[in-house]
Amino acid sequence: MTGRTAPDAAPGPRAGWVDEALREHEEHTRAAMSRPKTAAPEREQQVLDRIDRARRRRPKVREERITMSHGAGGKATRTLVEAIFLDAFRNPLLEPLEDSAQLHLNGSRVALTTDSYVVSPLFFPGGNIGDLAVNGTVNDLAVSGATPLYLSAGFILEEGFPVADLNRIVASMKDAAAVAGVQVVTGDTKVVQKGKADGCYINTAGLGVMEYDGPSLGVATARPGDAVIVSGTIGDHGVTIMLARGELDIEADVVSDTAAMNGMIADLLAATTGVRALRDATRGGVATILNEVATAADVSVVVDEDKIPVRMEVRGASELLGIDPMYVACEGRLVAVVDGAEADKALAALRAHPLGEQAAIIGHVTAEPPGIVLLKTAFGGTRIVDLLVGDPLPRIC
Repeated sequence: MTGRTAPDAAPGPRAGWVDEALREHEEHTRAAMSRPKTAAPEREQQVLDRIDRARRRRPKVREERITMSHGAGGKATRTLVEAIFLDAFRNPLLEPLEDSAQLHLNGSRVALTTDSYVVSPLFFPGGNIGDLAVNGTVNDLAVSGATPLYLSAGFILEEGFPVADLNRIVASMKDAAAVAGVQVVTGDTKVVQKGKADGCYINTAGLGVMEYDGPSLGVATARPGDAVIVSGTIGDHGVTIMLARGELDIEADVVSDTAAMNGMIADLLAATTGVRALRDATRGGVATILNEVATAADVSVVVDEDKIPVRMEVRGASELLGIDPMYVACEGRLVAVVDGAEADKALAALRAHPLGEQAAIIGHVTAEPPGIVLLKTAFGGTRIVDLLVGDPLPRIC
């Protein structure tokens, strides 16, 4: 016995067991579709209940020392922020944990944000740490509805760092600021001993004016029936960084998507008042943003895998690396939650801008199961998309 079936063992094009298996699969699918949507199988409900209990537990950092996972944008980062920083600094301006704080100063509304950049390597296809710092800070302001105006720039330089590289970084910051329409108006410089800073780290702060007078933007405002839109292909930046490190024998024609999105966002907000929330999908990628929406608004986000725009090169590299593009960082892509009735108008506004030509509606918001992101896979199944504990691609920004 070899385990092989002789060519003439089946009278038709398929063996009988294949037909039987297909019939059973079709019957199972019909039965699943006929069940009430609220009647989840007991085992599935147990999983959902367990996730809900874990999320509602008071956050606590259980590690004795900081690990790389704490800076990756996933569960460990969230626990660190909520258990230590939010617990210590808690106030109404900080509690929303949006990308920028919205402040009221003498009758004016402004947005304030800050970020630090430790990307490795410093130079990569499509950009470097300098333009990344400018674009990332501008985007954090823009997704809050603010018009970015001013930036600070603090440099931590390592002894022995080439002056030519510093000139190159600063020149790229100057060019990126000009494109975004912002100015670097203050800064700081520190130098540390050789081996203490990987060459160059940059810290930025950004200030913008809140000229947008539409509905308040925030992930907690998402409602059932809303559409979820991404402004373009995902994962480009994270995969570019990983390949640029030269640790893997993989070649792919991929460049970072780093870009300032304030112009595109302004066009979107001018085109419709249906925007509920905007986030730039940096650390943790699109999957992390969707989980933030589901948790903050106590809703479910259902995403169709076939509708998520991913470059063939990014998908191929991700498969070789064993990672999901949904968790891979972008630096020039946003996730928008929009009133379902305004989704087509919002999509048209994004696609009319050069940065949003490949924008796509990838899913929608539902009431059940609350706090959960579900992915309809290309194979016809459904799986939960949870936050990762860490990040398979550390130090991407």
